[in-house]
Amino acid sequence: METAVREVREETGIDGRAVSKLGGVRYVYTWQGERIFKVVTFFLLRPIRGRLGDLPEGMEHEVAEVRWFPLEDAGTRLSYHGEREMAAKALAALTEGE
Repeated sequence: METAVREVREETGIDGRAVSKLGGVRYVYTWQGERIFKVVTFFLLRPIRGRLGDLPEGMEHEVAEVRWFPLEDAGTRLSYHGEREMAAKALAALTEGE
């Protein structure tokens, strides 16, 4: 979870507290003619402090755009099925906690 918290800080400018692990997405892509097998693990984090887009120096090249949007909109805003599935899990986890 420490890696997830660090990555969120580096790529969004937000410090967060890890709440739970949501799951993982596996996929394959080709890079420079080589097949790459990748697993991305998703965590639910709660924001603690920071300003969205206030990236640490040197991280600007990693991120094209950072913005908030309602989690309920993830089904139409996110490009990949696995990401939409993780957003649905996050929404369910947050709804259960209410």
